[in-house]
Amino acid sequence: MRLHDFGLNQVVLTGDYLVNAFTKEVAYLLSYDPNRLLAGFREVAGLPSTAETYPGWEKTEIRGHTMGHYLSACAQAYAQSRNDRILANLEYLVSELAGCQLDNGYLSAFPETLFDNVENRIPAWVPWYTMHKIIAGLIDVYQSTRIQAAYDLVNKLGDWAADRTSRWSKELQSTVLAVEYGGMNDCLYNLYQLTGNPRHAEAAHQFDEINLFQAIWEGKDILKGKHANTMIPKFVGALNRYLTLGESEVFYREAAERFWDMVVYHHSYITGGNSESEHFGQPDQLDARRSDITCETCNSYNMLKLTRELFKLTQDVKYADFYETTYINAILSSQNPDTGMTMYFQPMATGYFKVYSSPFEHFWCCTGTGMESFTKLNDSLYFHSGDRLYVNQFISSTLDWAEQQVKITQNSDVPFSDTVQLSFELTDTCKKERRLSVRIRIPYWTAGEPTISLNGANIQPEVMDGYAIIDRLWKDGDSLHIRIPMKADYYSLPDAPNVVGFRYGPVVLSAGLGQDDWVESKTGVNVSIPTRRMLMKDFVIPQGMSVQEWFAGFDRHFIQKDGELSFVLRNTDEDNRLIFTPHFKQHSERYGIYWRFVEADSNSLHEHLEKSQQEQLIREATIDGIQIGNDQYELQHQVKGERTHAGTWEGLNGRRAEPGGWFSYELKVDPEVKNGLSVTFSHGSRAGGVEIWVDGKQLATESVPLERKRAFYDKMFEIPAEMTAGKAAVEVKFSPIQNLNGIYGMLRSVKL
Repeated sequence: MRLHDFGLNQVVLTGDYLVNAFTKEVAYLLSYDPNRLLAGFREVAGLPSTAETYPGWEKTEIRGHTMGHYLSACAQAYAQSRNDRILANLEYLVSELAGCQLDNGYLSAFPETLFDNVENRIPAWVPWYTMHKIIAGLIDVYQSTRIQAAYDLVNKLGDWAADRTSRWSKELQSTVLAVEYGGMNDCLYNLYQLTGNPRHAEAAHQFDEINLFQAIWEGKDILKGKHANTMIPKFVGALNRYLTLGESEVFYREAAERFWDMVVYHHSYITGGNSESEHFGQPDQLDARRSDITCETCNSYNMLKLTRELFKLTQDVKYADFYETTYINAILSSQNPDTGMTMYFQPMATGYFKVYSSPFEHFWCCTGTGMESFTKLNDSLYFHSGDRLYVNQFISSTLDWAEQQVKITQNSDVPFSDTVQLSFELTDTCKKERRLSVRIRIPYWTAGEPTISLNGANIQPEVMDGYAIIDRLWKDGDSLHIRIPMKADYYSLPDAPNVVGFRYGPVVLSAGLGQDDWVESKTGVNVSIPTRRMLMKDFVIPQGMSVQEWFAGFDRHFIQKDGELSFVLRNTDEDNRLIFTPHFKQHSERYGIYWRFVEADSNSLHEHLEKSQQEQLIREATIDGIQIGNDQYELQHQVKGERTHAGTWEGLNGRRAEPGGWFSYELKVDPEVKNGLSVTFSHGSRAGGVEIWVDGKQLATESVPLERKRAFYDKMFEIPAEMTAGKAAVEVKFSPIQNLNGIYGMLRSVKL
C-alpha cells in the first residue's frame, strides 16, 4: 500500500510561528523583479535585456538556478494561497521563457558551452545541477497552474536533454557524472510521468549511477569524502525510478532505503542535519567534524524529500520521526522569523552563530531551497489511503479531507504544551457519520504512556507500528484529545560519548552565548559564515561527581525553569551561565548545541584545550585556503585547467590532471610576511610527480614517493619573497609528471 499526500490547498497552517514563516516567504517572492531573473535567459537567446541580472551567484556559471527554485516556490505558494499576483508572475515568466527557448529546446541563463566543458574535462560549475532546477521548476508550475506553455517548454527542454545524453559513451557518461548534477534523474522521471515519452525516461537512466547504487545496496558505506548534496538527490532519483517504473525496479528502492539508513544513523547530527564543508565523513565520526560549516541546509531539504516518499511507501514510523526532527530543528531553524531570510550552514561547533542570506545579494543554493521549504511547510503533516488517515506531525492546522467529506481541525502547541486536540466536522450534511481509521503517531520521544480521550472519555486504542489507531464511525463534532508526555534527555555522539546535545520532546535545545565579536567571514563563492576568533569555553565540568555520575542523575541535574521552556544545569561549573531553549528559535546569539563533559584536571580536558589552541593557531596563520575538488570553492579561486578532473580518492577530495594537462588557482598572499604553501599529496603506486608554479615561475617539483600504501602526506613550501612582493594574490599552477597525480584536501597559503 502506498499512501497519498494531500494537496497543498487542503492543509492550512494556523499556528502563529508557521503562518509568519509562510507569510514572510511569500512577501519575499513577491519582492523579486521577474525581469532581473530573466536577464540571463534573454542574453543566451540573443534578446535585448530589460533589466540587470541579479548579483552574487546569479552572475556566475550557476546563474539561472534561482529561476528554477523561484518557479517551484511560487508554484507551491500559489497551490495553497491562490494568490493572483503570484499567478500573474508565473504566467509572465513562462511566457517570456518561451521566447528564450532555442530551436533545439535549450533553455538556460548560461550558454550550452558549459556542458561542453564538463564533457571535455574543463572546470565548469555544475551546469546539470542548474538544469535540474529549471526543469523541476517548470514541472511544478505546470502541475500547480496547468499553464500549457510551461508544459510545452519543459517537454522541449526534456527533448534537448535526451538528445544530448543519447550521444554519451560509457566513458563520457562517467566523466559527466563526476560533476554535481543535482536531481537530473529525479526531474526527468517526473517529466516522463507527464509526457509518457520514453526518450525522457532514457535520459533519466543516463543519470542513474548504477555502481554507486550497487555499493550502497550491498551495505558498503562509501560516503566518506562524497559531496553530500550531490549524493542525496541521486537517491531521491533512484527512488523515483522505482515509483515511476514499478516493481521491476525494486533494486533502486532498496538502494534508497539503505542509503537513508546510512545517512540518518551514521552521518547525522541531533538536528537531523549532516555533512561538514558540504561533504560526508567517515561513518560515526561526527564529533571530529563539528565546525562552523556543518549541516548544509540543502541537505536537510533533500533528505526530507527522500524521507516523505519512503514513508508513503512503507508507513514505517522511523521516517515520520526523522521528518519531524529535521523539519523543526534544521528547516524551521534555518529561517529568521523577523526577516524571512534563510541559512546556508548550521554550525554544530559550539560558539558560532546563525548567518542568514540577504534578499538580493547572495542567491545561494540554500536561498533557493529555502524558498521551496517555506512554501510547503504544510505538505507532510497528514497522509491518507482510502479511509485511513495518518496524523504525522503535531502542528496547528485544518485539513479538508474532501475525498471523505470531513474537515479536521488540529490545535497543537508542541513542545510548549503536551496536549493535541483533533476536532471533526462532517461536510456532507446528508450523512450523520463516517467510518474512518485515524492513526496518530506515537513519537519516539514520548516520556511514558500517551493518554487519549474521545469526547471527554478516556479510550484505549490499538497501538501498532508506532501509531494509535482509532477506527470508528465518526460523527460531526467529535473531538479527540491526545496528551503526549515529554521530558528532557541527552544524546551523545558515537565517537565521543561524553559530548552531548539536549532535547525536550521533539526540539533540540541550545544555550545562548552572547553577541561578542559578531563578525562574519566568507567561504566558497560569497557564502557568509560566522567567525569565532576568540577561544570559547565549550566544555562542562561536573562538580562533586564524575561525568558518568552526572549523566546517571540527569533528571536531577538538567532542570526546567518554572513556567518556561528553558533549562539550566545543576552541579556543574556552568550552573549560572548556560540557559537552554528551543534551538529553532535561537536567532540572535552565539550558541552551543553540543557540550563536552570532562572532569577537572583530567587528561581529556588537557587534550581538548590543546587541540582547541592548535586549531586557533592554524586559523590565525592561514592567509587563504581552498577546499580542493569542491566546485564552488575552486570557482571562487579562479580554477582553470586542461585534461583535469576532481573526485574523491581514499575518502579525500582532490583534483588530478592527466599527463599533458594542468590546473591552477588564485591564492591570496601577504607581501609583508614570509609566505608558505601547504599542499597535501598522496603516495603513489607508480613513479610520478607534480611541478608547482607561482605566477609562471617554477616553485618546486614534488616527486611523489613510490609506496604501495593508501595514505596522504602534507608538505610545506616556502614561497620566495620576490614571488609575492607587491602582490595581494598569485596564481599557483600544478602540472603532473608522468602518471596521474594531483593534490588533495586543503590547499593553503600561510604565514610562516
